[in-house]
Amino acid sequence: MFESWKVKMNHQSRPTLHASRNTQHATRIAYLVLFLALLFASFSSASAQSSAPTDDEVNAIARQLYCPVCESTPLDVCPTDACKEWREQIRTLLAEGKTEEEIFEYFEQQYGARVLAEPPREGFFWLMYLIPPVIILAGVVILFRSMSDWRKKPAPVEVEADEIPAAKDDYLARMEEELKKQK
Repeated sequence: MFESWKVKMNHQSRPTLHASRNTQHATRIAYLVLFLALLFASFSSASAQSSAPTDDEVNAIARQLYCPVCESTPLDVCPTDACKEWREQIRTLLAEGKTEEEIFEYFEQQYGARVLAEPPREGFFWLMYLIPPVIILAGVVILFRSMSDWRKKPAPVEVEADEIPAAKDDYLARMEEELKKQK
C-alpha cells in the first residue's frame, strides 16, 4: 500500500505526496461501505425498537378508549381482565404497524362509538359538538339582557295625596301619636 504513493516535485521544488488512482478508488469504496453499514445499523435498530411497543405507547392509546364493560372507565386504568386483553390487543396492533387512527377504527368497529373518548364528528354525534356552544351563547344573551334590565332605573311613580288609602293614614296618625308620647 505504501508503494502506491509517489513523491512528486512541484514547481516550487517542494516534495508532495500523491496517491495513485487505485488507492483513491479503494478509499472511496471503503467510505461508502462504512456509510452503508452505519445506515443499515441505524435502520435495523429503529425497526427493532418499533416491533415491541412500550407500555407508554399502549397506554397513550388506551387512555383515549373507554372500557365497553365498565361505565366511564378509561381502558388504561380499568382493572378487568377484558381490559387487560384489550390492552394486549392494542400492543399487538402496534407491533403490526397499525397507526392510532387504525386502532381507533378497529375498536369502533368491534364495540361501537361508545368506546371512543372523543366521539366521531359525523352524523348524530355532531349534536354533541354543537349543542354546548349554542347553550353557552344563549346563556350569555339571557344574562346580557337581564343585566341591561337591572341597570335601568324604574320610572318614578307619581302618586297624589288623594290616592293614598285611608288605612295608611290611620296607621301613620297612630305612629305619630306614639312618637309624641315617648318624647
